[in-house]
Amino acid sequence: MAVVNALGRRKCAVARVYLTEGNGKITINKKDLTEYFPSTILQFVVKQPLVLLDVAEKYDIKVNLFGGGYTGQSQALRLAIARALVKINAEDKKALRAEGFMTRDPRAVERKKPGQPKARRRFQFSKR
Repeated sequence: MAVVNALGRRKCAVARVYLTEGNGKITINKKDLTEYFPSTILQFVVKQPLVLLDVAEKYDIKVNLFGGGYTGQSQALRLAIARALVKINAEDKKALRAEGFMTRDPRAVERKKPGQPKARRRFQFSKR
């Protein structure tokens, strides 16, 4: 099997994934997964598509990850991994879609409007 690559985005985070056959090593920006995401919850989020398909120990994953915060980055990485797994085996798409791993989350920060302190918050109003 050659290298399979895929892209995942969430908010401002962009994850580029390169999947090769191996023994389950995930490297993010030349760091190990546990080093890059110390939180076990974020590690769990990243591994969800691999665990669902029982291929956690089958592929080595190399990731270029930039932009956004750690939650957005972990979710962008989850989407990229799911997309790469579908490129390898198209039959897996149904299972991944059922869990919601194939959907790009469109939510992003709403822009700040002029004449207001935040996106929706108005300045304090008083009649007097």
